[in-house]
Amino acid sequence: MHTSRPLWADSPRIGLRTRKTPSRSDYDVIIVGAGISGALMAHALADGKRRVLVVDRRQPVHGSTLASTAMIQHEIDIPLHSLAGMIGREKASRAWRRSAAAVEHLTHLVADLGIACGFERKKTLFLAGDAYGSRALRMETEARLAAGIRAEMLSAATLADRFAIDRTGAILSDISASANPAQMAAGILRAAAARGAEIVTPLEITDLRPTADGVVLATADGGILAAGHTIFCSGYEFLEAVADRNHAIVSTWALATPPATPLPGWLNDCIVWEGADPYLYLRRSRDGRLIAGGEDEASEDAYASPQKLKAKTRTIRRKVEALLGIALPEPDHVWAAPFGTTRTGLPLIGRVPGLDHVFAVMGFGGNGITFSQIAAEIVSAEIAGHGDADADLFAFASRTS
Repeated sequence: MHTSRPLWADSPRIGLRTRKTPSRSDYDVIIVGAGISGALMAHALADGKRRVLVVDRRQPVHGSTLASTAMIQHEIDIPLHSLAGMIGREKASRAWRRSAAAVEHLTHLVADLGIACGFERKKTLFLAGDAYGSRALRMETEARLAAGIRAEMLSAATLADRFAIDRTGAILSDISASANPAQMAAGILRAAAARGAEIVTPLEITDLRPTADGVVLATADGGILAAGHTIFCSGYEFLEAVADRNHAIVSTWALATPPATPLPGWLNDCIVWEGADPYLYLRRSRDGRLIAGGEDEASEDAYASPQKLKAKTRTIRRKVEALLGIALPEPDHVWAAPFGTTRTGLPLIGRVPGLDHVFAVMGFGGNGITFSQIAAEIVSAEIAGHGDADADLFAFASRTS
């Protein structure tokens, strides 16, 4: 067993050619973070004219991207009908539609770039649970349909007949996907580099200072870099000047079984999550592994506990076996990681209050890849000067409010 080693760490084709030092001291855009968020941001901004630098204190794609279970969902952690009660129906509907559109954009991007990352379109099965029962799922189905998002409510009998699952109901939808996140991020970074982006690792940014027309960054090796704009795409890790009070760190756990694990045939086409707290999520990989995760805990350091890794992954395995009615083999990978989240389940994307030339993206919850695409679209539009119609949905609140 690979204890606390994500499955994707052993993936082929995730190495990249990088520079050890920047080729210059000033850039149009500096992106901090070389995971999936930084990759998509670099690809959106590298146009052959802008001087774009991507830096990371680790190897590219070896941060939080490796910990992803890569369930590329259009569903946001907070169901649409619940989110509508928090921010209003119109805004909630826009957020969900934007998330669905992001999955479509990612599908086309991977195909257009020819990235070999096991990308597959999937249906999603959202199961009734202790937090959202069949009545809530009926409300959710109606909310999605009213927002123009396809969804099918399944009764307990239909769910049992089609999936052999004993729950009071489920929602079946068809706007999701899965992939190898490390290969996906590496492929997008290569495409960005081909369009002129420069990638430097390892290089750590330790401080920043705004200027009249940009920002100056200090590096751990004593260097100074200047940029017209800086974008922090650093997962859950941020400088104090960029951190936000509405962003919380949560711990999560995951496992993967060996290839060719005997699994129900319908898992070839569906990814699964449930309306429970904590919720379980699972999918089948292209080589026949069962990848599952959950047992999230509101702690920024619980993920580091070896005892919790053992106990949490045992619980996840037991829950999957009970749900699917099968016995699973011993996992050959188990891992844990922290991730950022917000009360509404919506990410924070945009200019950092008080720092006009500094952008940050954070709080991606269980939708890291999907929200990374949205972030790339919004921030690149802001830098281009024409803005984005949905930027208000994800903007940082003023620090004086």
